[in-house]
Amino acid sequence: MTPHEVYIQHLRKDKKLHKIISAPLADIPVRKNIALKLISSIMSQQLSTRVAEVIYGRFLALYKNKEPKPQQILNTPPETLRAIGLSNAKVSYVHNVARFVIEEKLTDARLHKMSDDELITYLTQIKGVGRWTVEMLLMFYLGREDVFPTDDLGIQQAMTRLYKLDPADKKLHRVQLLELSAKWAPYRTHACRYLWAWKDGE
Repeated sequence: MTPHEVYIQHLRKDKKLHKIISAPLADIPVRKNIALKLISSIMSQQLSTRVAEVIYGRFLALYKNKEPKPQQILNTPPETLRAIGLSNAKVSYVHNVARFVIEEKLTDARLHKMSDDELITYLTQIKGVGRWTVEMLLMFYLGREDVFPTDDLGIQQAMTRLYKLDPADKKLHRVQLLELSAKWAPYRTHACRYLWAWKDGE
């Protein structure tokens, strides 16, 4: 069995999820320069994908379209970063990440050795980096297959629609989401990707 067949077969045991699973998902490559990906995730918070791409493009342009080193980012004045469209808060968060990477001598290899929970605890120490940001990093840059971002609005909306849940009682709704997603382990990342695609009409 291919890896695709393994997770599809497992996720299709969920009758409701089965309805939205068609083709195998594209592979997510494990990326390099994870610290920079964390910075790009911070930049894209609360922005549409399109706007986030524009701002990140302007950010790279500051460094002749090459991926900057953390020290280069730290040396970039706040007003320069504000000029590409970042808020004051995001400018300080971007500098916080760059500083953390330098102080901790952080490498991709070191991040790959940590478990999901260890990574969440470790990186959310940085002011401006929340749990959701690290979960996106785990899913899309570190290739972790069993991540369920409970606080992702798109996932909440898709599951509410697919499973006909009532989101009025937030606490109960959260418990229901976690119970449903538990059945998808150890492939919760793939289940979420199907839910996002279905919600976006892909």
